[in-house]
Amino acid sequence: MNHETVPNPTAADAEIAIKSRSSLAHGLKVWVISEAGYWVMRLVGSTLRWKVEGWEHHEAIESAGKQIIHAFWHGRIFAGTYFFRNRGIVVMTSQNKDGDYIARTIRRFGYQAARGSSTRGGSRALVEMIRQMRHNQSVAFTMDGPRGPRYVAKPGAVWLASKSGNPILPFNLSPKKKWIFSSWDRFEFPRPFSRVLLLIGPPQYVKPDATQAELTEAQLRLQNELDRLVQSGDSFWDKRA
Repeated sequence: MNHETVPNPTAADAEIAIKSRSSLAHGLKVWVISEAGYWVMRLVGSTLRWKVEGWEHHEAIESAGKQIIHAFWHGRIFAGTYFFRNRGIVVMTSQNKDGDYIARTIRRFGYQAARGSSTRGGSRALVEMIRQMRHNQSVAFTMDGPRGPRYVAKPGAVWLASKSGNPILPFNLSPKKKWIFSSWDRFEFPRPFSRVLLLIGPPQYVKPDATQAELTEAQLRLQNELDRLVQSGDSFWDKRA
């Protein structure tokens, strides 16, 4: 009588089982956190009242038949995500666990995600953004993401503007009433029913196939404009306190 031999589980089998359980647990965690984030953002966002200045810059880019490279700071992502929802904008999100939560949440608001960051997978994400722009999709960067330093612009948007011929549209969102978290980006959570000022700066074009010196100069211009928008936006409510 023949007996089949049942192989003993190996270390590799055990590792696969552990990874499978870990993957399932992570997937469940992503679902729970992203669902909670979506509903909080949707409910609070629906109560916000908007004051928009500079929308003509947005319209000018669309009238010129160009795609928009949106540029703003990571700590203002709550209000920004809600305002620009359902436009099919492609957003660069990091490949870490935080990026998993963000990617799933923003897809619920009609965005697309190109996974990568300044430290991991960034080149692949930029190539994907160029491909999407060729299919008439606009894109967006949190300029100091995913981990800072806070309010220091990274070069992705400038490089993309040079390679694609599309302009950067810098903007800032300043809630009148907000909670500020103690995170690296000083994340701003607008209070329900707060007014929010959206300030949009003039489009910034970058010379096609710019030299490194020209890219550095363009990045400095973008940094200065984003700084100006933050100062103008936040001081706007201070004057009306």
